[in-house]
Amino acid sequence: MSDINRSGTPLVDMRDICISFGGVHAVDHVSVDLYPGEVVGLLGHNGAGKSTLIKILSGAYKMDSGEIYVNGERSDIRSPRDARRYNIETIYQTLALADNLDAASNLFLGRELTSPMGLVDDDAMESEARKIMARLNPNFQKFKDPVSALSGGQRQSVAIARAVYFNAQILIMDEPTAALGPHETQMVSELITQLKAEGIGIFLISHDIHDVMQLCDRASVMKNGKLVGTVDVADVTDDDLLGMIILGKQPAKAV
Repeated sequence: MSDINRSGTPLVDMRDICISFGGVHAVDHVSVDLYPGEVVGLLGHNGAGKSTLIKILSGAYKMDSGEIYVNGERSDIRSPRDARRYNIETIYQTLALADNLDAASNLFLGRELTSPMGLVDDDAMESEARKIMARLNPNFQKFKDPVSALSGGQRQSVAIARAVYFNAQILIMDEPTAALGPHETQMVSELITQLKAEGIGIFLISHDIHDVMQLCDRASVMKNGKLVGTVDVADVTDDDLLGMIILGKQPAKAV
């Protein structure tokens, strides 16, 4: 895909990460990194460890051992609040949107803008929502509707806008195109392209090899808690990735 400069400092460098649950090594000495403007796909069967690895980065789980560097500095991520402090935001598959609220209320959920009197400032929030949407998804117009009335792609736009508004530099996306039709998937693809152009780095968790081939610069494949390998997407085929996922086998051109 695009030429990513990997000579500088990575946005994220996860080194030798381990976590066990009840004696089972869910993540077993895994190292992955992510550079500005890059999308790294995390692939593997259910139980491979990819979601667990990312939950360590997002602060949902605390690793047993390993190190995480953000912009070259050792980080201490013990909670989602810690992760946000490092400009890491997560968009889960469920999107964590409040269905009965509109886009602006969801954008500022838990971080509402208030007037000098201390009241929630709905007008200011809608104004900010319109600005960020104009940047990310100019076709979005349903600012007054509850998000339950939005399409899957529009809901994804709201979730992405919330992360980007709060200065995410590292975005974790969990199955962003799951259950979306072709048009909606294209909308998400365009959003990701826009985020890349702004220098945001994205970890994209997916079961869909075609998604990864289309959207990602590199792919890191996990199996049984271990990293099979990380490859440049441009250098491999669908079958290469399948072989990594199913057989745990490195393709000849792995980086």
